[in-house]
Amino acid sequence: MDDLFLRAAELGAAYRRSLNERPVRAAAGEEELRKLFGVELGREGTPAARVIEELAEAAAHGLVSSAGPRYFGFVVGGSLPSATAADMLAAAWDQNAFNATLSPAAIAAEEAAGGWLKELLGLPGTASVGFVTGGQAANTVGLAAGRHHVLAAAGWDVETRGLIGAPPIKVVAGEERHATVDRSLRLLGLGTESLRAVRADANGAIDVAELRRVLDEETDGPLIVCLQAGNVNTGACDDMRTVCELVHARGGWVHVDGAFGLWAAASPAIRHLVDGVELADSWGCDGHKWLNVPYDSGFAFCAHPVTHASAVSYVAPYLTGSGVVHRAADFTLESSRRARGFAVWAALRELGRDGVAELVERCCRLARQFAEQLRAAGFEIANDVVLNQVLVSFGDDASTERVIAAVQDDGTCWMGPTTWRGRRLMRISVSNATTTEADITRSAEAIIRLAHPPLPPRRS
Repeated sequence: MDDLFLRAAELGAAYRRSLNERPVRAAAGEEELRKLFGVELGREGTPAARVIEELAEAAAHGLVSSAGPRYFGFVVGGSLPSATAADMLAAAWDQNAFNATLSPAAIAAEEAAGGWLKELLGLPGTASVGFVTGGQAANTVGLAAGRHHVLAAAGWDVETRGLIGAPPIKVVAGEERHATVDRSLRLLGLGTESLRAVRADANGAIDVAELRRVLDEETDGPLIVCLQAGNVNTGACDDMRTVCELVHARGGWVHVDGAFGLWAAASPAIRHLVDGVELADSWGCDGHKWLNVPYDSGFAFCAHPVTHASAVSYVAPYLTGSGVVHRAADFTLESSRRARGFAVWAALRELGRDGVAELVERCCRLARQFAEQLRAAGFEIANDVVLNQVLVSFGDDASTERVIAAVQDDGTCWMGPTTWRGRRLMRISVSNATTTEADITRSAEAIIRLAHPPLPPRRS
């Protein structure tokens, strides 16, 4: 086993060392990879050492360098050295983080890391924390807690009686909300027709005046309002303080989808963007974005721990240690949980408070540098760059799509398309802890080169 684990670590380290120079795109296509992995499964087993070599060889040309410094697609970070090593230990330790009976160490790590997270993100110290898979799970848990709270206030026990016959819940969110909010509403049985969308301002934040008008119309019944810290296209943040005061005056619940933008609170330079966020009732956030820990890692916070646990926990006679004190899996949708807290604990210890702030501020600065270099080359920057998101137009939609495809094929960097205000745009997300100014310049130069290909030679 020593040799096997050491070999796996060697292969992983070699891959990580190659990230700065290897093409960002995968070298092989899906069909080729299907053939490499789709070998016949024989009757007899294969020695573990040979399996690892075959796995590494089959995957080698199908890996996207999303952990590297020039991957700007979606909003994903890489993984810090300590967090990666901690995750390797977590896999080797093979702990189930359901509760402290199954793994005292896993729960202690979660509780310590959860306390640090609340301090960094400016959330109430009494809030509960569930270590979930990502933003989708965090939003679902937060909205489940909100569903429980507003229906209980209306005299309805949703966990016992279900939704049939329950008072209808009005859900209000900005038109630029993330799609995971709609999916959570479907999963929770509220349905997307329960949602009333409020128009957004020029940069994607919810229009507070319009929200106030909508809330004045929606005067009766249970109310949940979803806010956003970090618009997925522009990085814009909603006015947390004003909206929380408006909603709470009406007895409603406020959930904040802060998958990446909630990390602004960790930076003294930009925490004003999420002023008042501590007034909300629940929050969702990702660790595998700006904190740069391995997948899958997310956090579901709730200002009302009893409500949080009442909405998603369960007990059974065979589950030793459950139902005594609300903690760990009582705040998630899973029972069999990998010990995510080890990697989060390690990342926060490696960075410290100042390191987290510096990481967030550096990514924002690099995003502005990216925008400035592309604007100087004559391209349109279509958003106000307030965080780490940049939208770029290369003319009409067809030209923009052509440039994006050329950039992805080139391999110097990778970013994808999006639709914003009815236009197709290149979306750049700067979230990786290893990205440098040189990476931004190298990527910008590649984009400019591909967007302005040399003219063909004139015929004599």
